[in-house]
Amino acid sequence: MPRRPPKKLDPALDLSAHLIALADLPEPLDPAALFSRAAPVELEVGSGKGLFLDTASATRADRNFLGIELAAGYARLCAARLARRAATNARIIHGDATRLVRSLLPDACLAAVHVYFPDPWWKARHRKRRVLSATFLEHAGRVLPADGELHVWTDVEEYFLESLDFARATGLFAEPVSIKTRPAEHDLDYHTHFERRTRLAGAPVWRALLARNDRPATLTRLP
Repeated sequence: MPRRPPKKLDPALDLSAHLIALADLPEPLDPAALFSRAAPVELEVGSGKGLFLDTASATRADRNFLGIELAAGYARLCAARLARRAATNARIIHGDATRLVRSLLPDACLAAVHVYFPDPWWKARHRKRRVLSATFLEHAGRVLPADGELHVWTDVEEYFLESLDFARATGLFAEPVSIKTRPAEHDLDYHTHFERRTRLAGAPVWRALLARNDRPATLTRLP
């Protein structure tokens, strides 16, 4: 299901406190340094229109939320949602999530990683573009401490099962726990806009929570 173009934003809205360019960040990056107060940091990969980032940061004041989005228009849309609310515990990075996790983030620096409805890249020749690759999941395990959480949701069963196989192969995660569907209580009571569209269309969603075990990661941050 292709993404719709983002809406035009108010040019007077100041996004500077919430929108960050990946190219402007240091290597390595301490994600906690992007926020004004100390709190565990959770990362959302592929923030899209920003529903999860906005809702999670509004309802969980004890956490800092960092999103990353490759599409510039959607990254700006996320930043606009946060700016309108003057959110102090959420930021969005415009850039490649694979590079962020592989090359910038140090070991055990995140409390959770969220990946919701990533592009399945259906064609065989494009599969290498899938974000939930074996290498990405190894680095996801590296940047999570023991008991850190990896959340994976998708509407593509084959991609879901492949991702779980890759996660098991790292040896860094406990067996996945299935997350049950919760009835929506209002029109935006969903994790993401894509989840809303999928569920309203009557299509299934596969969800899993993978807890980081205490086995040391052998992979190192790559330049």
